[in-house]
This record gives sequence, C-alpha cells and structure tokens, in this order.
Amino acid sequence: MSTPPEQSAPLVINGIAELKERVGQELGVSGWREITQEDVNAFARLTGDHQWIHVDPERAKDSPFGGTIAHGFLTLSLAPAMAAEIFSVTGVAFGVNYGLDRVRFPAPLPVGSRVRMRAKLESVEDVPGGVQMLAVYTFEREGGDKPVCVAESLGRFYESA
Repeated sequence: MSTPPEQSAPLVINGIAELKERVGQELGVSGWREITQEDVNAFARLTGDHQWIHVDPERAKDSPFGGTIAHGFLTLSLAPAMAAEIFSVTGVAFGVNYGLDRVRFPAPLPVGSRVRMRAKLESVEDVPGGVQMLAVYTFEREGGDKPVCVAESLGRFYESA
C-alpha cells in the first residue's frame, strides 16, 4: 500500500515445537498502513469490483460512511504482508497458506484511514508431515472502536520437502 509500515523486527518462531509452545499467545502487531483512494481504485481495477461506495468519492459523500471505504477483501489482502511484519517460522522445510475459516468485516475502513493487524495463535494441530496452525488476524482502524476485519487464517508447516 502507499504508506510504508512502521518496521520492527518480526518474532522468529524456530520450529514446530516452539510454534506449539506459543498457542494461546498474541504473536504481535504490524505497523500502520494508510489506505488511499489510489489503493482502492487499483484494487477495484484488479478485481473488477467497481461498486460506487469504494470508487466514487462524490456519490459516497452522501452515504452513511460520509466517503469512500476500502473493499473488505482489500483489507483481507493485507494479511500476508502484515503477518510477515509480525512473525516468521523457521526450522521447517516450508509453509503454505491453507486458507481461511471464518472472516467478518464488523466495521468499514474509510479511505484515508490507517490500519494495522494483530495476530494471535489459536491452535496448532498435527497433520501428515507437519502441523496446521490457526491464527486469528484482527485488523484495527486507527481511532476506531471496532475491528474492520477479523479472519481465522490457516497455515501449514512441513518438516521435510
């Protein structure tokens, strides 16, 4: 996105045993990122989602939000980059994104707002060749009272290729 993140060193989790030890813990918080109208317009072009509430600032002034808002899926698409700011898992052969369980968008994300993500490790379960982790990603709008997105993210880490 447009504003570079406020970088701090990500938490390094070394191996599956250490990952299992962190179940129930918050892994950290990403830096803030500003969401611009240019970001929203680019996302609309890529996805074909040109709903006026996202791309028409003049019309959106009269909406309940008072202006344009980011697509929910734009917010969700920030998860990989923000997760990389928060943590990494080393000491495994490789990891893959396994998908999402529950995803909700409890509040809008107005264009011009800043957003960040919190990650909490909910569970780690054995699967053939490795483990599956479930992390809850909570996206917060600066100054907002409700999250703009809460997603249960599934990742798998394998001990050998």
